[in-house]
Amino acid sequence: MSQPVRTAYSKLSEKSQTVLPAELHERLSIGPGDRVRYLFTPDGVHIDKAPAEGEDPFVAFTEWGGPIDDADYADL
Repeated sequence: MSQPVRTAYSKLSEKSQTVLPAELHERLSIGPGDRVRYLFTPDGVHIDKAPAEGEDPFVAFTEWGGPIDDADYADL
């Protein structure tokens, strides 16, 4: 049985900043200084805790970071 869908809201400031809901902080185990990653997919945007900058071996390959590449490599 799948879990019920949960909804949370936040408002954007004039500088397009927002406060992440407390439940998101808890679920992602994030706190001050942590980075979050926004994954843009056909189904929407997913937010997760970003890996430490040294942990992503492909971080240097930004030329492969476009939407076409995301689609091509989505099943890998």
